[in-house]
Amino acid sequence: MSESVNNREPLLDISGLEVHFETRRGIARAVNEVDLTLYKGERFGLVGESGSGKTTMILALLRMIKTPGFIAGGKAVFDDGTDLLALNAEQVRQTRLKRVAMVPQGAMNSLNPVIRIGEQMMLTMREHGEEGERDELMARVVGLLEKVGLKPEAASLYPHELSGGMKQRACIAQAICLNPQLILADEPTSALDVVVQRQIMQTLRQLQIGLDATVLLVGHDMGLMAQFAERVGIMYGGKLVEVGTVSDIFRNPQHPYTQLLISSIPSFETRGDFKGIPGVALSLLDPPSGCLFHPRCPKATDACAQREPTLKEVSPGQWASCLLHEEEHDATAS
Repeated sequence: MSESVNNREPLLDISGLEVHFETRRGIARAVNEVDLTLYKGERFGLVGESGSGKTTMILALLRMIKTPGFIAGGKAVFDDGTDLLALNAEQVRQTRLKRVAMVPQGAMNSLNPVIRIGEQMMLTMREHGEEGERDELMARVVGLLEKVGLKPEAASLYPHELSGGMKQRACIAQAICLNPQLILADEPTSALDVVVQRQIMQTLRQLQIGLDATVLLVGHDMGLMAQFAERVGIMYGGKLVEVGTVSDIFRNPQHPYTQLLISSIPSFETRGDFKGIPGVALSLLDPPSGCLFHPRCPKATDACAQREPTLKEVSPGQWASCLLHEEEHDATAS
């Protein structure tokens, strides 16, 4: 998946990414041979059930996987040839915020409760080599806070004095303080009400356009993805099972898992009997043979339990990992 999207150039090429966790019962493959190309200036959404590997994937890109987890293989190469997974500890520290930044899921847990917002942001800048007098740095902090819709007075407040939405805006301001090329947003609106969710996503989108940055948004809200992302990737069991534009994914989903996710979204246009996806999420310690989704798939055949599908281009710009498409391709070729 390295071809240009809408004539955009690749920013980060992820290939063969593997993240494992050691347990008493064996190895759990949380991220399983993921290949993905992110393009300059795009908004990419990563969707899947809890435990599908979404957050683990972005933590791997930031080199924040902790024991008993470890990155077992793969590359994540920037357009200048820098491999994020091959950097030493100091290089990783310098890369964070300057090239790759993260907007966390729990804003309260990522802000120091005993340091004022402005002081935290100035400390972050200084830790990454930014120089200048205190007044100069504070002026930059105030400018960043205003960019995310916060008043200058927020710089003098402690995290507990901010609402949930304000704390999340402060986290976004901190993430963009060094103009990163790639912003990783891990369910940034999950603890907020729907009105604030929309405001936060609008702010993130405006900043992304202004910085010409790439955003990788992790979540499970398909409606939110439809409003924000340009391309979407669907994860299941640590694997990417479908990738395509928002239009293609929602109008013509190609993987049975994606089809079930889409069918569960309520609509004002049609009435229906909404049902959950049958079965339970797979065990990473004891995954099924063949296609990981076949025990829950309504379209599964005998072959699905025997052969593992690969991600193939089923239409221009749309990729899916399903044996049904491979069989159609083989039938057409013959």
